Amino acid sequence: MELLDKDVTAQNEINAQTLPTQTESTETIASAEINEPASVTTADLITRLRDIASMADTEINADEVARIKQQFYSLRNDALHIARQAFIENGNDPEAFTPQPDPDEEQLKALLAEIKEKKAILRARIEAEQQANLTKKQAIIEELNRMGADTDNVNRHYPAAKELQAEFKAIGEVPQQNATEIWKNFQEAVERFYDQWKVNKELRDYDFKKNLAEKQLIITEATALANETDVITAFKRLQELHDKWRETGPVAKELREELWGKFKDASADVNKRYQAFFEERKQREAENENAKTALCDRIEAIDTTALTSYSAWNKATKEVLDTQQEWKTLGFASRKANNALFTRFRSLCDAFFAAKADYFRSMKDELTQNLEAKTALCEKAEALKDNTDWKKTTDLLVELQKQWKTIGSVPKKHSDAIWNRFNQACDHFFEQKKHATTDVRKAEQANLRAKREIIEQLTLLNAEDCNTPRKEAIEQINSLRSKWQNTGHVPFREKDKLHDTYRETVRALFDKYDIHENRARMESFESNIDSISTDRSRLSRERERMVRIYENRKAELKTYENNLSFLTSKSKSGNSMISELERNIQHIKHNISELEKKIEIIDSKL
Repeated sequence: MELLDKDVTAQNEINAQTLPTQTESTETIASAEINEPASVTTADLITRLRDIASMADTEINADEVARIKQQFYSLRNDALHIARQAFIENGNDPEAFTPQPDPDEEQLKALLAEIKEKKAILRARIEAEQQANLTKKQAIIEELNRMGADTDNVNRHYPAAKELQAEFKAIGEVPQQNATEIWKNFQEAVERFYDQWKVNKELRDYDFKKNLAEKQLIITEATALANETDVITAFKRLQELHDKWRETGPVAKELREELWGKFKDASADVNKRYQAFFEERKQREAENENAKTALCDRIEAIDTTALTSYSAWNKATKEVLDTQQEWKTLGFASRKANNALFTRFRSLCDAFFAAKADYFRSMKDELTQNLEAKTALCEKAEALKDNTDWKKTTDLLVELQKQWKTIGSVPKKHSDAIWNRFNQACDHFFEQKKHATTDVRKAEQANLRAKREIIEQLTLLNAEDCNTPRKEAIEQINSLRSKWQNTGHVPFREKDKLHDTYRETVRALFDKYDIHENRARMESFESNIDSISTDRSRLSRERERMVRIYENRKAELKTYENNLSFLTSKSKSGNSMISELERNIQHIKHNISELEKKIEIIDSKL
């Protein structure tokens, strides 16, 4: 025969534990159990949702409904993305894209509304039942208090009190906010009745012994949960054990604190693991959120307006694809941020590839025009490849090669063929020229040796131990420079390097022997003209440039002379202005004289 539940202290401590509420526990566990969406279709999801809608309201799993909704809209967004890409690839304006209505989405919304209505009805029914349960339990507590106060008949009330206790435990849940208080009031009423109850000690000891065995078993099961690897399962099982503990009657007073302490310690271990699990998951979600935000920022930082070449676009595309691969390696962020981050990331990727498509579309016409231009150069090169006027044809082909470099890319499928065609025509001519100009090369080799000897003699004049008097050294320098000018061409591959060495050597000698700056500039100009003396087109362009400068200086001189004729020297400021104009006029005249000499030097090479 069971004793009345008098373990008030133990039950109050259970209720005082910082356990999650029913709502918090359900939401947290549901969050932990969400996995990646399976590979299903929207039709599959609608079918499953229809099955759920047909269930009884108490069988509906809200977490499953939420996952189905999330999966459906993920598939829907993917479909819209593909449709939008196809719309854009067909040459349409991205802003004009309008998603087509989805019949499955309408079914989804209708089924969700039906499920929501069922859940609302269920919640209302549960709330009403809980309120009714609260009223029943309050009535039982009042009855127990009344029987406990009837000290003369408390023994006679024992059977009724046991029935009331069983009835109290059989009654379902009450509103959460009243649960602790109503249980406390019940335990206090039971205890007051028990204190008044003068029952046979053997009967009470029997109940205490049976309750002790049950609570020791509960403690053993709670302690074993420390070895359960699944934290969620361990926590759920602990909640069941707490319910069982509350349903088990009291034990001997001297054992109550000890038993409760053991059960509380076992519970604390599971609760700590449970709390640590969700704190760790929260930290991982925060890290994933930061990592995903950084990936969004990385793509957002790509300035598509600055990508003006295929290589630049390909490099940026690789960066975006690498970022997408990295995104796939990251786990979920928090439920609040995860969907928003995915939407942002998808939008940034869509915008990038849309901009890339626009660029490649705009480049298509340009590539075609470039192919036409390079084809025309091939035809010109092929027309010249058998010409034996080596100098003129070389200049023409070199000019064609320069033009080729100024033309942009062509469609990739024609790139190698068009280049090989042009290169073969050029190679054919220069190979023929090579066979025909053996004597020229011999002469160039002789000129190369002569110019190297000139550089060696100039280098000796620049040596630290050279004691040649300045005047004699300058005469030797001018003689060697004149000899340099009169020496013919050298091999083309040696020309630039040789000329640079010569120019550096002459410049060092000018510094060493303090040769006049104007003369140095003129010598440098002559040297530069000599380096391009084989290229008549460059000489002509240089002469035209000098003539333009010459004409501008003459016009500037005329302006200064006209201004000077209007000024008088009656004031101090007037004298200063006149002096400044006269200095400018002298400088311009000197400049004009230098330009005339430079034009003469170019004319001597033409």
